[in-house]
Amino acid sequence: MKRFWDQASVVAEPCGYTVTLDGKPLRVPEGGVLCLPSAALAEAVAAEWQAAGGARDGEMTMADVPLTRLAGTAQERIAQNRDAVVQELARYGGSDLLCYRAPHPTALVEMQAQLWQPWLDWSAQRLGAALLVTEGIAHVTQPVEALAALEAAVAALDPYRLAALGILVPSYGSLVLALAVAHDAMSCEAAFELATLDERFQVEQWGWDREAQDRMHRLAADVADAGRFLALCGG
Repeated sequence: MKRFWDQASVVAEPCGYTVTLDGKPLRVPEGGVLCLPSAALAEAVAAEWQAAGGARDGEMTMADVPLTRLAGTAQERIAQNRDAVVQELARYGGSDLLCYRAPHPTALVEMQAQLWQPWLDWSAQRLGAALLVTEGIAHVTQPVEALAALEAAVAALDPYRLAALGILVPSYGSLVLALAVAHDAMSCEAAFELATLDERFQVEQWGWDREAQDRMHRLAADVADAGRFLALCGG
């Protein structure tokens, strides 16, 4: 898309905040005005539109405006299908990465116990969701009460935070880590380090595979965008 505007600005509205391009409000694909929950997020969205296309002679894509895409997803898809989105995200609690521990080597087993278990303890204490741990990849059936508590924690989030979790949960493979980020208990980068513990352990042993390295970089960028979006949504 060719850049057609000169100035992106923030306007306070009854719905929250909107961003205008030369006075015309940004809209979601269905046609409604994009409404943002905080001034900080609105300023950041305006900034990404102000910068969009500057490095490519005015040509831009939606990849240049990741915060806008997340906000549009929250408003257009999640707000209108909230229950289905909550259930989809909550299902990850039944196969959370942190519950599946390596049987060997000893160094990895110890690292997982040391670095992952505190967040399962946090889940039990903060969310009321005490999850079971197993060795290997054989499925472990989690307590119904724990899964219900995780679903309740997801359901308590607004559509904007659910949009961020829609990136973080599959990127981490862990609902617990994503909820810890949403509750400001840890940073999205720290959670990503924990989620990729196995991969980084293997890299230390065998070095990087180019395809795996590219995938890791893409995931890290997506996680950073989602974490920034969460932070800008405010309290």
